[in-house]
Amino acid sequence: MQAQDRPQPKPGPAPKINIGKPQTFELKNGLKVLVVENNKLPRVSYNLTIDNAPYAEGAKKGVSDLTSSLIGNGTKTISKDAFNEEIDFLGASINFDASGAFASGLSKYSTRIMELMADGALNPVFTQEEFDKEKAKLLEGLKADEKSVPSIARRVQRVLAYGKNHPNGEYLSEETINKVTLADVSQNYVTYFTPQNAYLVIVGDVKFDEVKANVERLFGAWKKEVAPQVSYSDPKDVQYTQINFVDAPNAVQSEIAAVHITNLKMTDKDYFAAIVANQILGGDFNSYLNMNLREAHGWTYGARSGLRGNKYISNFSATTQVRNAVTDSAVVEILKEIKRIRTEKVTDETLKNVKAGYIGKFVMDIEKPTTVARYALQTKTQGLPADFYENYIKNINAVTADDVLRVAKKYFLADNLRIVIVSKAADVLPGLEKLNIPIFYFDKYGNKVEKPEEKKASADVTVKSVLEKYIAAIGGLKAVADVKTIMTKSSGTIQGTALELTTKVSAENKMMVEMKAMGMTMMKQVVTKDNGYMVQQGQRKDFSAEELNEMKAAAYPFEELNLLNDNSITLGGIENIGGSDAYAIKNGKTTYYYDVKSGLKVAEAKEMEQMGQKMTQTTNYADYKDVKGIKIPHKTTLNIGMELEMITSEVIINEGVSEADFQ
Repeated sequence: MQAQDRPQPKPGPAPKINIGKPQTFELKNGLKVLVVENNKLPRVSYNLTIDNAPYAEGAKKGVSDLTSSLIGNGTKTISKDAFNEEIDFLGASINFDASGAFASGLSKYSTRIMELMADGALNPVFTQEEFDKEKAKLLEGLKADEKSVPSIARRVQRVLAYGKNHPNGEYLSEETINKVTLADVSQNYVTYFTPQNAYLVIVGDVKFDEVKANVERLFGAWKKEVAPQVSYSDPKDVQYTQINFVDAPNAVQSEIAAVHITNLKMTDKDYFAAIVANQILGGDFNSYLNMNLREAHGWTYGARSGLRGNKYISNFSATTQVRNAVTDSAVVEILKEIKRIRTEKVTDETLKNVKAGYIGKFVMDIEKPTTVARYALQTKTQGLPADFYENYIKNINAVTADDVLRVAKKYFLADNLRIVIVSKAADVLPGLEKLNIPIFYFDKYGNKVEKPEEKKASADVTVKSVLEKYIAAIGGLKAVADVKTIMTKSSGTIQGTALELTTKVSAENKMMVEMKAMGMTMMKQVVTKDNGYMVQQGQRKDFSAEELNEMKAAAYPFEELNLLNDNSITLGGIENIGGSDAYAIKNGKTTYYYDVKSGLKVAEAKEMEQMGQKMTQTTNYADYKDVKGIKIPHKTTLNIGMELEMITSEVIINEGVSEADFQ
């Protein structure tokens, strides 16, 4: 208690920054080499960066992605398997992409690690077999992104901010990837993987003279070429702040980004004031945006803003993800905080804390060799003064509240924002339209479209008629009522981990759900009329009375039989689910979706709360198959922040379920 009354210690003097100065030399082919000797640990890292200007790939967008994937898959002197086996044997890490390579490992193997990296980078072998494999992987990843609302949001933000013809506005598509050939990859490598704009940064337990000799031996034969210089007209901001809306019917939350173009450079006199202003607005956990949207309102896990210096055109963005119901309110608060930093001088206390946090992170980062390498590289590629990082803390501390106010007006353009929102139109448009902010509509590729049409059910459609059509579609009232128990077994993968799901449900309001990963139980839920519990990672938690009531509603083979007699549920409108129209039936925190044509249940959305944050969990149903006269979905897709697709392999009706399952 006495300690709490003591004044907070005054911060000491700013620490003196001693960043390892690189020794440099340049090869005749143009490769610039920076060596920072650091003998604290017996490790070394090599960072090869080709600092070419951004270039557009046009109709063959994806050629650089495939080039990145193919470099390192064997060389002219060593096979892919032998190459990877030797890296593993050395305990090293070597990665390649279309604009360079990175390697690290123990310094006693430093020469061999550099030899492998140089061989992989300068002598790649591009084969049709490897090309086909990598192309298939790229296309498979693209399919997952097409369903991902965050991925759609990122793509549309770039397209609208920069334009489709700008390097920063291009996006991958199945059409562009399929146009790329092995010859295109080879030509891309020859054209852009050149030494003229290349930098090799070496940091660690090395001797300069030895390193220089090895670099000359390994990289000296790299043919001197210059990548083509292509210029693009700078993208333009909108003339007035507006909402750019993309309808994503499967969205369980809204992706919001307030975006505009910026041309801040690290060499600008405003640079340090601008990055401090961004920390105050949305770069720090205690920032205006995060304290408002997350801490004060509980709408999101986090709200952030981003502003960075770059010699090429960039952008400012303020981003967050909120549940659909508060989308319009979140937009209001984002604009309020941007206006606040532009019109109100930041308090001395806030400015001091932000500086302290930023400087503390900077001091910790410079202890890492990778940071030293990055700073050495940025000093060259961004054209920074030699003492830029030595004076970093001094320049941060020199920023005043007046500076923050001045640069906020210059770099946070409150009147020229694109507020890009990707969400479910039926849920969020009514609220957004009340904000009196112009709204324009786009598809998931950034093409302008008409406003999504709101569809309503005809007068003769009722909750009862929708449920009865569903029951008839899956087998009829008698057949459905005769189902007393159902057991299903399904499987899927998440982040490469195999999952097995077993569900057992009884008409006596009992349910057991068990999820296994690699044969081990990760989660188990049991629900009965009187009690229920969950076991997760070995920890048991009994359900509260409220939780049990919610779980019991679903603890029935076909809950629609009970919903038929529930007068509290309501019929919503018609919504697009998976490309087809579906009736929405609302039952408290749960909404069920039934296909207008087939009558089958295609989705279910449930409002939940986790760690104090409200969210919506959506489950999609597809691939209905007949089992003993009853149609059961054999493909279930659960959206839990990422999509988990489960394929049902076994369904047993009125067998395989006992009382012991619900103990």
